[in-house]
Amino acid sequence: MKIVIIAIGKEKDFSGQDIVREYTDRISHYCACEWKYLSAIDQKGENARLEEFLNKDSKESSGSYIIALDEAGKERDSRAFADRIQSCMNESVRTLFFIIGGSYGLSDAVKSRANMAIALSKLTFPHQLVRLILAEQLYRAFTIIRGEKYHH
Repeated sequence: MKIVIIAIGKEKDFSGQDIVREYTDRISHYCACEWKYLSAIDQKGENARLEEFLNKDSKESSGSYIIALDEAGKERDSRAFADRIQSCMNESVRTLFFIIGGSYGLSDAVKSRANMAIALSKLTFPHQLVRLILAEQLYRAFTIIRGEKYHH
C-alpha cells in the first residue's frame, strides 16, 4: 500500500516541516508515503485544485481509498485509526489518500469524493499543524499495527 497526503499550501510555509519529514521517513519503513502540495489563494481555488487532483490522480489509482480530514468527521482514537489503516491493507487498497484542506476547509464536492471523513480533534488546528499531527499519527498507527513499543 502507498500513502499519498494531499495538502493545500507550500511545503516550505511551515516551520515544523522538518518534523513532518522525519515522521514521513519513519513511515517509509512500513510503506511508501508521499506528500503532494497544491497551492491556491482562495477557497474556490483551494477546492478546485483538490477536485482536479481527485478527478485525475485518484481515478488513475484503482483500488484507492480517500480519507478527508474534516472537523465534521468522526473522531477516532489512535488504535481505531490504526485499525482503519490495517483494514485498508487487508482490503488490498493500493493507494490510501489523505486530504488536508486549507484555511477554508473542504468543499462538499471534495468531501463527497471521500470514502470517509475523520476529525483529529474537536479543537481547530491550522492546516500546517494538521500536517504534523497526521504524520505523527500515521507513524503511530504503523507501530500499533506492528506491535512496536512507540505507542504505550
